[in-house]
Amino acid sequence: MNELFVRNLILNFLSEDLGISGDWSSLPLKGKRLKAEVIAKEDFILCGSPFFNKVFELLGGAPKFRWNFKEGDKVSKGSVVCSLECDGSSLLSGERTALNLLQRLSGVATNTREFVELLRGSSIKLLDTRKTTPGLRPLEKYATRVGGALNHRWGLFDAVMLKDNHLKAYGGVKEAVLKVKSALPITAKLEVEVESFEELEELLEVVNLVDLVMLDNWELEKVPEAVKLIREKSSFVKVELSGGVDKESLPFIKELPIDFVSTSKLITSAKWVDVSLEVLC
Repeated sequence: MNELFVRNLILNFLSEDLGISGDWSSLPLKGKRLKAEVIAKEDFILCGSPFFNKVFELLGGAPKFRWNFKEGDKVSKGSVVCSLECDGSSLLSGERTALNLLQRLSGVATNTREFVELLRGSSIKLLDTRKTTPGLRPLEKYATRVGGALNHRWGLFDAVMLKDNHLKAYGGVKEAVLKVKSALPITAKLEVEVESFEELEELLEVVNLVDLVMLDNWELEKVPEAVKLIREKSSFVKVELSGGVDKESLPFIKELPIDFVSTSKLITSAKWVDVSLEVLC
């Protein structure tokens, strides 16, 4: 991830908390070194330590860190996740922002790991989506990777997906594919979402112009038939399943003949993990 981008992102987060005048409650501690520990209050997958560090680095105060776990490691309740030493003013001014990032991203990574484990033994790849918290997309997508998933497109700029509203606006599946494909750079990938056999039949007329087909909100028992129709027309097109995917459905989905499964729930259903920062002296 671009270092300048991360720096500016975290500066914005700090600005939200510090405002114009700064942290009056901690200002008198400037110049006093404090030691602290980050304590796990539950089991979780660690994610966000580089951003936690960056908060204190940007605030100054010569912070020193000793992480007892790596990104992606499982942390047990009661563990000392990290020990740090920092200027007292910087430590207490950055505490909330740093913990917010660590708790949120570890929550996403922990939730994602649970989804990944349910797909274990299958060749199907798990993908995230663009349903992210505004301002946090790069960090949340980083967290899904730490949890073991792969990133779907990052935005509207790095891949093309024709969804239901696009198909309506263009006047149909075939028309949408032909018009958009004619305007795309040769290197751009094109994915098309279909919600029924009727839409799929229309797509099959131009499926060789497509890189991925997304079966959106399909009944699971109908997926093998849809995949068979796609494979008969093209052996190169990848098939993705999305819509209504959750932990309960994954044991059934892992047996389907698809390449990818995507779900917003990696991020939208993730809960913050419980950690605290305790000053020692």
